[in-house]
Amino acid sequence: MFLQEAETIVEKAEKNALVLRIMGGLGVAMHCQEFRDFTVKLGRVGTGVVKGQEYSDIDFMSYRKHRGRVKEFFGEIGYAKRRTTLSSAASERQIYYHPKGWFYVDVFYDRLIVANHPVDFKGRLELDYPTISVTDLLLEKIQMWEAFSRKDLKDCIVLLKAHRVEERGTNESVDASYIARLLAKDWGFWYTATTNLKKIQKLITEMDTLGSEAGLDPRHFKNTDREKITREIESLLNRIDAEPKSFKWKLRSKAGAKKKWYNPVERPETVAGFGIWEVMLEKDQS
Repeated sequence: MFLQEAETIVEKAEKNALVLRIMGGLGVAMHCQEFRDFTVKLGRVGTGVVKGQEYSDIDFMSYRKHRGRVKEFFGEIGYAKRRTTLSSAASERQIYYHPKGWFYVDVFYDRLIVANHPVDFKGRLELDYPTISVTDLLLEKIQMWEAFSRKDLKDCIVLLKAHRVEERGTNESVDASYIARLLAKDWGFWYTATTNLKKIQKLITEMDTLGSEAGLDPRHFKNTDREKITREIESLLNRIDAEPKSFKWKLRSKAGAKKKWYNPVERPETVAGFGIWEVMLEKDQS
């Protein structure tokens, strides 16, 4: 139901000259439908609280210039807007409830603000349809520090299994040059993203010993899967490393992680610390 409803909303918005693109775990699922069996084996089939419901919400990104018309659009298709509880973010985020209350829709404008490292989407939503690009789906996940969860880990694994890392991304590949340029301007984002990528790589490489602690069954990972995922991560890390860093990046790097490098994000499911990686911290240091 979620896939169909999300796609229908995007199609209706398009007919109304509005740009909406699907984000989050649902966006990953839509972009990796050919690997549905693998996703099911990983146990990444959503977080819905109702039996048979795979997800609890649908995340969309749009442009701020469409904000007023998006409100009218959701009203026309029967969704009820929730009064914002984030006054400082009122212009960049809106929440709407399904006509029958089955789930809610989260709409962001221009930037993903509920993020440790806000991701800018200005001029990027036309790159793909009906979801944000594969590149942005990956960035949306690896920008997380508080707290990178099991579902985020699984989304990254599925994305990297299903797509290649290339110098210039297409609809079905990760744009390594774009990510490298972005991270070369921001040491904090670079540190979080590369730390996540390296830990995913280590986990896949040592799946037989670390997998269970991350909620992954090593039996579901063929050698070809492990090689493919680690190869894509290595390719992306090499490209990020090769990109010349800005003066601002170099200046900030001197303080390193001794100084807070990310934006704290408060949300109901937030867990203090570094999420899933803390589970594996002891072995990671051994």
